[in-house]
Amino acid sequence: MNNEQTIEIQDVKSTRNLLMFLLPSLVGVFLFMTPVSVNDTLTIPVAVLAKGLLGQMDSLGVALVTFVIVASAVMTLVTKLAKPAVILNHPFANNLLNVTPLWAATRVMGAVFVLLTFFSVGPEAVHSGDTGGLVLNDLAPLLFCVFLFAGLFLPLLVNFGLLEMVGTLMTKLMRPVFNLPGRSAVDCFASWVGDGSVGVLMTSKQYEQGHYTEREAAVIGTTFSIVSITFSLVVIGTVGLEAYFLPFLATVCLSGIVCAIVVPRLPPLSNKKDQFVNGQSRTGDEEVIPAGENSFSYGYKLALARASKIKSAGDVAREGVHNAIDMIFGVLPVVMAIGTAGLIVAEYTPLFSILGAPFVPLLELLQIPEASAASQTMVVGFADMFLPAILAEGINSDVTRFVIAALSVTQLIYMSEIGALLLGSKVPVKLWELCVIFLLRTLVALPVIALMAHLIF
Repeated sequence: MNNEQTIEIQDVKSTRNLLMFLLPSLVGVFLFMTPVSVNDTLTIPVAVLAKGLLGQMDSLGVALVTFVIVASAVMTLVTKLAKPAVILNHPFANNLLNVTPLWAATRVMGAVFVLLTFFSVGPEAVHSGDTGGLVLNDLAPLLFCVFLFAGLFLPLLVNFGLLEMVGTLMTKLMRPVFNLPGRSAVDCFASWVGDGSVGVLMTSKQYEQGHYTEREAAVIGTTFSIVSITFSLVVIGTVGLEAYFLPFLATVCLSGIVCAIVVPRLPPLSNKKDQFVNGQSRTGDEEVIPAGENSFSYGYKLALARASKIKSAGDVAREGVHNAIDMIFGVLPVVMAIGTAGLIVAEYTPLFSILGAPFVPLLELLQIPEASAASQTMVVGFADMFLPAILAEGINSDVTRFVIAALSVTQLIYMSEIGALLLGSKVPVKLWELCVIFLLRTLVALPVIALMAHLIF
């Protein structure tokens, strides 16, 4: 630790800094990481707020999402073609709207899809209830509400010292096991008890702020933005095995840990550079504990030092608003475009059935009944996480349905939400890399899940 860092954490013990660390951080932990039971469903307060707003909006939610996606595309085109100075000279607006041609085209595609779906015109393959209708009516309004509240309140969780404290405490676990900073444990827990989209948002912002390297952000975004407990309940219920939820949860956790250890050590994740967004390389762990300190005392000092940097409530509120706008206008069009396109491929082409055929010998080797029927679900989860569970409803074997349900949750990267969110965020991953990571997670998790299924049944 250099002298500048030493000075930075000296003389930070004050009542003001302690309260600035504790109060916002506790509120953030409550909102994002505290499980609450609502109508016999385990969730978190941010999700409760999001679903409450969604209920209040009713059918207006779909119209609002349509407007947002179209407005994002129109403003992006105006920025790219007319290059107005009022946008280009404003850092936030320029970052939001002056995107690459590929992302501009994606936003335009999202706008076309959302208009065709909203007005139910054009090819049925685009606006049917299994493709564009699913994304627009069921997914996008909920994501809008989640992004709104998660974006507004995220600074409470990340700006007041909690990540510095947790990061220092968790380094001894996260570094040797996963080769990640300790603070990544917060991303994981927020996803698990809340929603994977929250984890993606946290990871993206931490990468932009220089806390994660390119490799770390890519690994965390594709490995630790895991499916929430709520989603897991829905999936196991869809295949009719609610009574096995706890063994199912244990299986998902075990297979997820194995994937988190193995997959980041393979290409393409292992090829990512250990350098920050500013191009500088990581020269050491930011949570290295100096001599004379323990994990708690040093983490506490770092947390107070971080809290001492907060000078204005207005700055924090402004960052929250920017977070929300960035996700709503930047990510929703991508979800609409890529999610709809993926579902069209899944519903109207035999591509995923063809891609699933090579899994038949592996499933037979693992002694999974009805291997041929199960093989069709192996790759279809790349389009949407619920598709494997829906296709599994016609399978008789409990073992096979259990394997399909657990694998669909563990595969993690599905293009109707998490995959599209990753591509729309600042997390440095490409579409082809997500395809490879999805297949690697499938191959690594499947034997673990099959073993657990045989032990359970």
